[in-house]
Amino acid sequence: MDLHVSLTGPGDRASRIYRELLEAILDGRLRPGERLPPTRELALRLQVARNTVAVAYERLTAEGFLVARVGAGTFVGTEPLTRARPRAAPTGSGVRPRPFWDSVPPPAPTVPAPVHDFRVGTPDGALFPLATWRRLIAGELRDSAIRAAGYDQPGGHPGLREAIARYVGVSRSVRAGPDDVLVTQGAQQALDLVGRVLIEPGECVAVEEPGYPPARLLFRSLGARVVPVPVDDEGLDVSALPAAARLVYVTPSHQFPLGTPMSLARRAALLEWASRRGAVIVEDDYDSEFRFSDRPLAPLQSLDRTGRVVYVGTFSKTLLPRLRLGFLVAPASLQPALRAAQQLTSWHGEYTVQAALTRFIDTGELPRHIRRATRVYAARHERIVTALRSDFADWLDPVPSAAGLHLCARLKPGASIDLARVLNRARDLGVATDSLAGYCVGDRPQAGLVLGYGTIHTENIAAGLRLLARSFQETHNARSPDPGQGTG
Repeated sequence: MDLHVSLTGPGDRASRIYRELLEAILDGRLRPGERLPPTRELALRLQVARNTVAVAYERLTAEGFLVARVGAGTFVGTEPLTRARPRAAPTGSGVRPRPFWDSVPPPAPTVPAPVHDFRVGTPDGALFPLATWRRLIAGELRDSAIRAAGYDQPGGHPGLREAIARYVGVSRSVRAGPDDVLVTQGAQQALDLVGRVLIEPGECVAVEEPGYPPARLLFRSLGARVVPVPVDDEGLDVSALPAAARLVYVTPSHQFPLGTPMSLARRAALLEWASRRGAVIVEDDYDSEFRFSDRPLAPLQSLDRTGRVVYVGTFSKTLLPRLRLGFLVAPASLQPALRAAQQLTSWHGEYTVQAALTRFIDTGELPRHIRRATRVYAARHERIVTALRSDFADWLDPVPSAAGLHLCARLKPGASIDLARVLNRARDLGVATDSLAGYCVGDRPQAGLVLGYGTIHTENIAAGLRLLARSFQETHNARSPDPGQGTG
């Protein structure tokens, strides 16, 4: 172990070594059972007499913090566990981030998922073809690949860029060659690169309302003035776009979170608006692979004739979020700047994983996996829609959707119920779901629920929805007057 010990401070050297080791034990840097360097070795590193280190060790051993084992060495004892404490943070105000970051909630801690988990954004890990993936990863762990020196070019694995260009060309009619593709660490990094290249501080960025919060916050973090634009049954209201918008972020294939596709007329109007205004459209096609009915409309990228669309995709929904694999397809005019931005921020992702995904696509495993997963998600989607139309008919209207990993249900006009209390009661009963209002930033947030079905097991859906319906009923009963009581 390369143990750092500072000899600065008051007291003789043996006392300083004692205090440094004691602090390391108490705050957990040295864990119970961990072996310390021999006294001769530590003395040589610190350039002190061996006896000086031995005195510190002996004192810690006498106090029960260290244990000496003949022929084995000196180890941290198990008793200090009961006295361990976190390391104290420096006192004083310290450095402060920009004021924007005070408004961004910190990442939520990872907690066990509830049994009835209707939260949004995560696919079912049990559907992931782990055995196939393990074999592909093992095939890429060759000596020549692992021991290759130096950095690779930004943009991603050349074979994967080619495979993605073919895949989205066949499955989504995206017009792209390998040089048009950048492999990213999820869609979020793709959005970050686009924002870094295009957005000047103070510039206007238009986003959907309701819409995807991480994109909205990301653009704000880059200094953009983010303006929400309403979405109706045909998608983004192009007539409501601010004239000053430099960039428009949309999810036209499966609007997030409502689930409705943007109509062909709105797509044409948006492209015409961007061409006329000199704006860029960022098209996030985040989970359109899981389609249950209806043929998908052509993406904006394939309809674009003036080089105004950046197409963003991700494998976080089709495979696993932990793989951190996404991509963007950009006009040639943006490619040099995007590659330079990627080199400055992350250089490139992990090539072993990217090479494995290349083979996963080229051997046809990806479309086979998507077909299998789509059947499962379609069944879950149908069960939830059926329950919403029967058990929740007094409160909710499901928004029509034909793809993805979630669906939305708006609160019915005239239905008077406190959805925040409903969700709190549902949480007490072991049901987790999202409020539609959480995806809005305007003065009048929309009321409703967003129900994901990526992680909840099919057999748990019915029981989970019964508990959710119970939450509605109990909340309704709690605010309704007792008909047996008079008014005074």
